[in-house]
Amino acid sequence: MEHTLVLNASYEPLHIINWKRALTLLCQGKVEVLAEYDREIRSISVTIKLPSVLRLLKYVKVRRRFHHLKFCRDNIYARDRYTCQYCGNKCSGDNLTFDHVIPVVVGGAKTWENIVTCCIKCNHKKGGRTPVEAGMRLIRKPKEPGWAPSMLHFSIGFRLPPVEWNNFLFIDAGIDLYN
Repeated sequence: MEHTLVLNASYEPLHIINWKRALTLLCQGKVEVLAEYDREIRSISVTIKLPSVLRLLKYVKVRRRFHHLKFCRDNIYARDRYTCQYCGNKCSGDNLTFDHVIPVVVGGAKTWENIVTCCIKCNHKKGGRTPVEAGMRLIRKPKEPGWAPSMLHFSIGFRLPPVEWNNFLFIDAGIDLYN
């Protein structure tokens, strides 16, 4: 079944919930429906379209507990904006890999400061060498992001969010989504 995006009263994305929780919030009168899926839920006397996007009627103050961004493939890709850090080409997730700047075989660690996104062609060219040894240059020195856009949290589990969410997610804020 489809998931539902929940927005704060200020239209800020808060959560992704399952359809049962979405219907519960709707029946409790805590949310308004901003977008629906074509799919319906039916009972003997009621037919309801599945909500795709809900907005809370009362503002919920959100405490940001961001200390460190989770170190994972999706967040590395988002940090580097799906761009090869050697040649500068934008790539889809399928044509992108990550590269250890200092190879593991010579003591390179699996850290924010040692891993960058890399297209497959540049990864083969670099091989198990450092960028200097391979005659390549990094576009930008890798480091741990000091910020966490909301989209990073929503990208987990979704290659692309449902089309119905497009007007409510701030994709223009520097996060690129690919198939």
